[in-house]
Formats: sequence, structure tokens, C-alpha cells
Amino acid sequence: MFYEPKDGHGLPHNPIQGCVVPRPIGWISTRSAAGVDNLSPYSHFNLAGMLPPMLMFCSNGPHVDGPMKDSATNAIETGEFVHNVATYALREKMIASSAHFERGVDEFERVGLTKLPSRLVGASRVAESPVAFECRVIEIVNLPCTMANSSNIMVIGEIVGVHIEEYILRDGLIDIGSLDPIARLGYNEYSKVSDVFAEKRPDDLLAKY
Repeated sequence: MFYEPKDGHGLPHNPIQGCVVPRPIGWISTRSAAGVDNLSPYSHFNLAGMLPPMLMFCSNGPHVDGPMKDSATNAIETGEFVHNVATYALREKMIASSAHFERGVDEFERVGLTKLPSRLVGASRVAESPVAFECRVIEIVNLPCTMANSSNIMVIGEIVGVHIEEYILRDGLIDIGSLDPIARLGYNEYSKVSDVFAEKRPDDLLAKY
């Protein structure tokens, strides 16, 4: 099939997110200017560079109380956020934290997660997550949005602090099996990393051809 997104696809659900897979999950914690903690997962999320280390998440769609979701609102207000790695053991609480709560609801408390203070930013981090990146906002990008009374905000942050639990380290490397991260697929589907393989660098491989 071929279709132009502006004209619709004619399928039961949008296939684009089912084709761009797996997508890492940005489990973003923020704190409002009024001091209320917020936690929400985003699958439009990834590293944005390493010199300096940066990551981004896109907050697309309306909030129940307005055009912009809390994570973007708080990041804009305070200039800070934290990414917490979502693991298989935390999958249910991560998904529960994506519910459309009213403003002022603390998702940590609502879904039963423990807060830990960050070292360099004000936002709390998820104690149960084995990895957390403390970030300071370096750029806010207002992207096009085709939904009325909504927004599409890209938040880019520099990673200024990294928390890694010792139990996921093996010989100085992150052991994926111990980390046990999950990823977003299309529709209501998720994935966990179960098969890992290594490949040689391109210069080594080119010797074969």
C-alpha cells in the first residue's frame, strides 16, 4: 500500500509507529514551579548527541487541562528534567504513569513509586530504576501540530548527571541482561531486549568485500 499521511491511511490504527520500532522509552520526571512532582513515559525519545551528551523527548497532544502536557510545561518552567530507564520489572507502573491525570497529581505517589533526590537538578528520580540521567534544558522546539487545542514540543536537554546501579555493570560495561530495559513498539505492544549480538567495525568488515 501507499498513502500520504495528510489523506489518512484507512487502517484500524496508524501504522507509522508500528514500523519505527523498537523505540526507547523516555520515562521523564519533572517538578513544577510550584513544587509538584510529575512522571510520564514518552516513546518519541532518544539520544540527541554526545558532545556534549544530550537527549530529547517530544510531548505531542493535549493535556486534560490544556494544550500542553505537564512534562513539557514543567521542563519549560524550571529548565530541568530526569530520564529514568524503564525496565521489564517496572513495566506496569511505567504504563500506569501514562494515564491522563489532572494537573497537580503526583504520579510517583499515584502509582506507588519511590522518589529519590537528584544531585544537580530539582526533579526527583525513580528509586526503583537502575539508571537515571539528570538533564538541564538547552533548547525547546515548537514543532507543527495538526490537532486543534494541542501542542508538539521537543525538549532537548544536556545530560549533566548520571546514576547507574552497580549491579548492572559487568567488567565496566552495562550488562543489558541485568538492566532488562523495555522498548515501545506499535499499538499497545512493547518489547524487551532478549537477544544481543556484536559486530565488527566497518573497516574490519570491508576487508571481506
